[in-house]
Amino acid sequence: MHPLLRRYLPILDWGRSYNRAALSNDLLAAVIVTIMLIPQSLAYALLAGLPPQAGIYASILPIVLYAIFGTSRALAVGPVAVVSLMTASAIGQVAEQGTAGYAAAALTLALMSGGFLVMLGVLRLGFLANFLSHPVIAGFIAASGILIAASQLRHVLGVPAHGHTLFAMVNSLLAHMGQINGPTVAIGAGAMAFLFWVRKGLKPRLRALGVGPGMADTLTKAGPVLAVVLSTLAVWAFDLQARGVAIVGEVPQGLPPLTVPGLSPDLLGQLLVPAILISIIGFVESVSVAQTLAARKRQRIDPDQELIGLGAANIGAAFTGGYPVTGGFSRSVVNYDAGAETPAAGAFTALGLAIAAVALTPLVYYLPKATLAATIIVAVLGLVDLSILRRTWAYSRGDFLAVAITIVLTLALGVETGVAAGVVTSVGLHLYKTSRPHVAEVGLVPGTQHFRNIHRHDVLTDPGVVTLRVDESLYFVNARFLEDLVQDRIARGGGLRHVILMFSAVNEVDFSALESLEAINRRLGESGIGLHLSEVKGPVMDRLKMVHFLRELNGQVFLSQYDAWMALTGGRSGAAARA
Repeated sequence: MHPLLRRYLPILDWGRSYNRAALSNDLLAAVIVTIMLIPQSLAYALLAGLPPQAGIYASILPIVLYAIFGTSRALAVGPVAVVSLMTASAIGQVAEQGTAGYAAAALTLALMSGGFLVMLGVLRLGFLANFLSHPVIAGFIAASGILIAASQLRHVLGVPAHGHTLFAMVNSLLAHMGQINGPTVAIGAGAMAFLFWVRKGLKPRLRALGVGPGMADTLTKAGPVLAVVLSTLAVWAFDLQARGVAIVGEVPQGLPPLTVPGLSPDLLGQLLVPAILISIIGFVESVSVAQTLAARKRQRIDPDQELIGLGAANIGAAFTGGYPVTGGFSRSVVNYDAGAETPAAGAFTALGLAIAAVALTPLVYYLPKATLAATIIVAVLGLVDLSILRRTWAYSRGDFLAVAITIVLTLALGVETGVAAGVVTSVGLHLYKTSRPHVAEVGLVPGTQHFRNIHRHDVLTDPGVVTLRVDESLYFVNARFLEDLVQDRIARGGGLRHVILMFSAVNEVDFSALESLEAINRRLGESGIGLHLSEVKGPVMDRLKMVHFLRELNGQVFLSQYDAWMALTGGRSGAAARA
């Protein structure tokens, strides 16, 4: 088999060893995940401001395409809460909710997101997601969870509130408090209370009744389905629609339609930045879940191929009436726990959802939107972990600042601004920290060949020799800092004869840093002081050999710092002063 085909079509790898045992496990997992996904897909479509069927459509072909191109055996792809919120925020700025233009913009957003992901995968640029630090992601998800829960309160209360920021949502809710619908509140609050109980109390209760652990777990995960069934029956039996309870209404029966995304230059320009942000956020969330689940079975995933798999899934959603998708945490864990062996479980899930789209949609006509909103609220409140603020404050004030800025701006200005600000803050803090690298003056630990910071350890020093250990790669941001630091050190005088730069932690020296080293060498030479290097790594040495720096160095390059110490002090360890 051609290596290129195996790389881009992982199905050719796991498909060859597919057997009856794997089929049985995948079918069981598919049944459980399908039951879970039906109400979840409808709810996330509601969150995105789209017709409920869009959630089911976004869970059919995208899952199949990921099964073909993805590398995770357990990842379940489809609509997720954070991406649904970002979708609503992005297309709400270019079209009015409920219009054909709004749905068309969702298709375009999915296409652009998919195209961007595929491009990153083909170019093997998955490392770009590393610019989103974990604290920023944690802060963004926590703030998004709050925004999502707040956005769904209008459905629980039965009021026509709106807004994309927390302030706007709260202000709109307060302005419509006089329009609260009693039956809607009863359904929404009852559903939330039931779902919270299902999460915390149902499984222990079932186990106490003698139900096996596997069945108890399955029934617990099917809790939202029971909430949907009971609330739908209540609306139908008591004609609550006539009393102002908003319902899903008619959902078209049939398989996902063939749709064509809008490609007008204006629309593409307006959605470019949101599409990139959705792609990166979705990829980071997805690959984190995929790596976690793969590690449990000692499997591995290919992040670059994951980009292609997720990109193909989004492109599929764009042409089948969906909207942007990614790998979801909750459904993937359910898929894994249910025994999914291969991505074929996803394909079987898609088949189950297709059957539901054809045969079961009339059953959700009386489904109250308050129940779907309750499902979303209960799901996303588990994402809200504000303890990240306390933990980052205790460990790193820089990380705390990035988290705080992300949370505050996401809540105050919206999801795109929040995550963009978090990324900019993280990169800015990184540049600031690396612009002032830690440089320690070190001495010899008595009786050893080790060198440590003179301010932290009782070490041997020589007044004529100064060793500066550079604990960071040298590049344009910090090159001048090293120049100034060396200049300040030699300005103290004291009979200094040699300066050693210990490069044990230096992995890179760019051209700006090279020019700084040349300037340091020149100034020290003019002062009659030798400049030496020690413990230079191979790749750095290879780069320095390509230019004239080593030929003009007025000192030597030593393999180890101990060699440098012995050569430049004459081995006079005993005569050296203690710091």
